[in-house]
Amino acid sequence: MTPRPLRPRRLAAAFVVLTLLSGCAEGPKLGESPSQKLVVDKRTQLPPPSGADLVAATTAYRIGPLDKLSIAVFDVPDLSGKFQADAAGRLSMPLIGAVDASGKTPAELAATIAEKLRARFMRDPQVTVNLEETTSQVFTVDGQVSQPGTYPVLGNMSLMRAVATAKGATEFARMEDVVVFRTVDGRSMAALYNLNSIRTGVYADPQIYANDVIVVGDSKAKRMFQQFLQVAPLMTTPVILVLEHL
Repeated sequence: MTPRPLRPRRLAAAFVVLTLLSGCAEGPKLGESPSQKLVVDKRTQLPPPSGADLVAATTAYRIGPLDKLSIAVFDVPDLSGKFQADAAGRLSMPLIGAVDASGKTPAELAATIAEKLRARFMRDPQVTVNLEETTSQVFTVDGQVSQPGTYPVLGNMSLMRAVATAKGATEFARMEDVVVFRTVDGRSMAALYNLNSIRTGVYADPQIYANDVIVVGDSKAKRMFQQFLQVAPLMTTPVILVLEHL
């Protein structure tokens, strides 16, 4: 028999009681710090980040290895097209050959290409560079996966696809203890998911966005939710928390 999920009010009340009961436990736990508390959010999935959240921690984008670029030289179609940087961040273009793109912004690369064309081939080249596919929009997978690391967000990325991108969970992964951390409107949030429940269609596979951090079967992540898991197993709905900083 599948256990019924706790309603938000009952879940919040249970959390308060369990927090008081755990006050004598050794060592601080996340949410018990004087500067932070955990608040149950009345929804079944994390909200998407805002545009400001996605760019809050970023600066002007610098081209890196394997980035795909669209380069246009005005009125010269033979020099225009899609190019991909190699593992060292270099491009190979007609007429001018190898161009070092690594560490440059798109505008700086456009200026470099124009300078090379102006030196030998064209009087006043007009060059534009746009990113087609970039590794700046990445998510992080950690914990019990075969290849932890950061991966680019390509297309519609879901939690199941994100774990698969990291070559899947390890043999000893706790599939019911998968945490997604996200910043939404400047607030830190976290959600606990059960990959087995998602796989069997109990609830939907949530979408993953740039800057999300996914932790699979990590004991530190589980401690955040242990009070909730003592009340009822997570089977039919994820648990969403807001990490409030006081």
